Amino acid sequence: MQRKDRRDFLRHATAMTALGGAGAWLGNLTAMGEAAAQSAGGDYKALVCIFLHGGNDAHNTVVATDEGSWQLYTTTRDPKVLAQMNGVTVPENTTSIALPKSSLLNISHQNRKGLNTGRTFGLHPQLKRLQQLYNSGAAAIVANVGPLVQPTTKMNMLDQTFELPRKLYSHNDQASTWQSFGPDGETGGWGGRLMDKLASQNGNQAFCSVGVGSNSVWLNGTSVMPYLLANDGYNVMGGTTGRLLGSAALYKAARLAATGSTRPDLLISDYARVGQRALSAELALMQSVPEAQVAPWGTPGASSPATDPLLRYTDPTTGAVGLNPLALQLQTVARMIAARSHSAVGAKRQVFMVSLGGFDTHNDQLRLHASLLAKLDHAIGYFQTCLGAMPSGDMRAQVTSFTASEFGRAMVNNGDGTDHGWGAHHFVIGGAVKGGEIYGRFPEFMAFDGDGNFFSEQLLTSGVLLPEISLDHLVYTLGRWMGVSATDLVGTTPGTGICPNINNFPTASRDIGFMV
Repeated sequence: MQRKDRRDFLRHATAMTALGGAGAWLGNLTAMGEAAAQSAGGDYKALVCIFLHGGNDAHNTVVATDEGSWQLYTTTRDPKVLAQMNGVTVPENTTSIALPKSSLLNISHQNRKGLNTGRTFGLHPQLKRLQQLYNSGAAAIVANVGPLVQPTTKMNMLDQTFELPRKLYSHNDQASTWQSFGPDGETGGWGGRLMDKLASQNGNQAFCSVGVGSNSVWLNGTSVMPYLLANDGYNVMGGTTGRLLGSAALYKAARLAATGSTRPDLLISDYARVGQRALSAELALMQSVPEAQVAPWGTPGASSPATDPLLRYTDPTTGAVGLNPLALQLQTVARMIAARSHSAVGAKRQVFMVSLGGFDTHNDQLRLHASLLAKLDHAIGYFQTCLGAMPSGDMRAQVTSFTASEFGRAMVNNGDGTDHGWGAHHFVIGGAVKGGEIYGRFPEFMAFDGDGNFFSEQLLTSGVLLPEISLDHLVYTLGRWMGVSATDLVGTTPGTGICPNINNFPTASRDIGFMV
């Protein structure tokens, strides 16, 4: 069998194993030293990627409220305002997607680099906890960030030979590009590649890269492969009773079949190794991961996640109270972080990925977006509270979370929503973040000609944001904080580093500056 075929087989096999609850591509527990595990508690750092599937509308997430910006915002998003300006009748079946100015949550900014002089800003009204984190210095905004091959202007866009990211505006391809710098089909992501360089610091390398709820290319490295968990944690083959379908003999036989190899066949031996590692990791998690109904991440006595008040949020559009699936995923991350120092885990560096879907808001945007951002805000606030009250001490400075999405959305109202975009604004949260600041130049909202053509250098047709901060710079900044060398991030020759396009940009701009 070819090496690539074997790697593909193993990748699929580990994903299948994870769906069964046993885990994926797991390290050998016997190879881990007790001393390495005990030393893991102090020098610990983790990245948590919160991926917003569908393309989050950045224009309604962070809103420029200075007079000129606000006027353009309302004329493009509220059809009544635009109709009044042009002396025409409001089109039928068209709804305003502009937020009332009075509803926005005001935030200040330090304007350290003088890029946003005279600008004022507000957050979506459902982001109250994020506003508090931002104002307290524990969260920052990275403005107009997105995939770029090289510095790009509107004039460059007219040149058919100018290299742009491939397959812009496509959900699958841009989700992959955000996670791996390439369209759908890439096999390795930058989260996993960061851990390729850091995995040797961990006692048990099975838990370097952890996905909750689903697999993702972001988690895959060259040597590191993800361990996958269900939303509410890990499962055990046959449960904890030692029985399968009520039979101890069947349970024993099934576990033996999952790990045994009686034929000298390469595929069977690889499958057996996956099974053996899965069961080893299962044992490690049984020994180390605390129960869900334990403070600070859970409520003692809660019968299930659905009844735990810490995991419940209020939908602002209906008033209904229910389980927040993103908070549940972050509870699992918190429990894994709590297990980091256990002798069965021994983690000093980790990356985690959680996700929330539904952001493809072509229609009914105001209602859907409010509900989604309420989930995001509740989950981030919950997670930061958990980290601050960890049994081992405050972990907020050692865990950095950030939002990501395949793209932003257009500024112009398409009737009751917005179409696909490119650049977007994202949050970075944690005690090591230089918060209370907007990093990068927030787009200037100048006039447009009524046909969706904007005079601003940052706004393409329909008000799609042309990124000014490259994804490479975001990755470089987070990677340096994690302890990955500049050489590994940049590469010894152009295109060979974890940030493949960064050599196309000025050296001085590599670090965005939002981490301590």
